[in-house]
This record gives sequence, structure tokens and C-alpha cells, in this order.
Amino acid sequence: MAKADPAPYFQAHVFVCCNRRPDGHKRGSCAASGSEALRDYMKARAKELGLKGVRVNMAGCLDRCEFGPAIVIYPEGVWYRAETREDIDEILTAHLAEGGRARWLMLTEKDVVPGKA
Repeated sequence: MAKADPAPYFQAHVFVCCNRRPDGHKRGSCAASGSEALRDYMKARAKELGLKGVRVNMAGCLDRCEFGPAIVIYPEGVWYRAETREDIDEILTAHLAEGGRARWLMLTEKDVVPGKA
């Protein structure tokens, strides 16, 4: 009989792409679009809001640079594009505090990297 998996260490794991490609790269990069500062803000803001069990991490390339700065939240696997601190506040509030979605910031199955469809 298989043993059950342990309880998750975090209730939500947020990955913010901070990949940096060379300037002028055809796909761009999330870091060049300001993702590093947004990640720092998101980490601090999540703590300020008292969001328990939420871990905000830097990620390497999430392969959706054309739509970035890209963020993905697990365990749900919901993808977002955030360009401003206000976008980050919406994601933190709607998704992580209230359990809903910031739908207007979500990347969907229609947001596919050219050549990957």
C-alpha cells in the first residue's frame, strides 16, 4: 500500500520569471520588462498583507516572454502577466487572498508563443 504524500509545505507557490536575454533579442525577456522589481515588490507586499503559506520565487525562463513579465501560481497552474505594482496587488488580492482570479491579467490557452502552437 502506497503512503500518502506529505502535506504541501506552501499553500501557494508563485514563480515570477526573471530571465534576461540579450538586449534586442526577438523574444524579449521578462527581466527587461521589469520583472525583477515586480518580484521584489510582490514578495514584500505578500508579507505586508500577511499571506500565510505563500512563497514568491524568482524563476528562470517560463517560455512566455512575449507576454511577460510572466507569473505562474501553483498548485492551480494559473498564469498571469503583470506590468505594474497595481497588477501585482490585484493578483495578490484576487487570487491569493480571496481565492478567485484576476481574470483581466490572466494568460490563457490563446496566449501561445509563436511557433509553439
